[in-house]
Amino acid sequence: MKTLVYNNAQHAFEDLYREIHENGEVRNNGTHRLRFVGFVILNPLDSIITTPFRKWNETYANREFEWYLSANRSVTELAKKAPVWDTMHGGDGIVNSNYGYQWERNSQLDKCIEDLRTNNKSRQAWITIMDGKEKHLQEYDVPCTLSIGFQISNDNKVEMDVVMRSNDLWYGFSNDQYCFSKLQKKVADSLGLGVGVYHHYASDMHLYTSKMGMNS
Repeated sequence: MKTLVYNNAQHAFEDLYREIHENGEVRNNGTHRLRFVGFVILNPLDSIITTPFRKWNETYANREFEWYLSANRSVTELAKKAPVWDTMHGGDGIVNSNYGYQWERNSQLDKCIEDLRTNNKSRQAWITIMDGKEKHLQEYDVPCTLSIGFQISNDNKVEMDVVMRSNDLWYGFSNDQYCFSKLQKKVADSLGLGVGVYHHYASDMHLYTSKMGMNS
């Protein structure tokens, strides 16, 4: 697909929902998907989705971001609000998809910020989330996000790139974009810069069959 440009998260959600409905490939695993989806959100801090049929919950999304900031891999408390997390561990409550835990490993985020502080043209400010070398540790939970990168634009704003192996539009994208935009602002604030555009790429963007036709 061509790279799409959206004003904000709601614009992205609604257009991609329509696109999956109209052009999505029906899979036998209960999903309708698009491959190789790339787009830009011009105003990533405009991250609230008010589409009526989605009934998106900002309180939960913020709770998820606070969980990331804790870098605590336990989902014991989070699963009380989103029980799906209890399907992603082997009984110990510990998951791999606490993105804050991942970006804190080996001080990845701090190193990105320092890299950009010392070289505003750097192309090396990248965080790895899903690491193929650790597949033996991912029996129950394989992070959907592969990597997150930051660059400083010519007008001194922090741009962000998010690369995902798999992205459920309904839950995954809706909550992830909210958390990632907060991460983008965190990096920008650390550098004393503004927030630029957000680039998002998903190898597989999908909706589960149960969520198809929710806007009818």
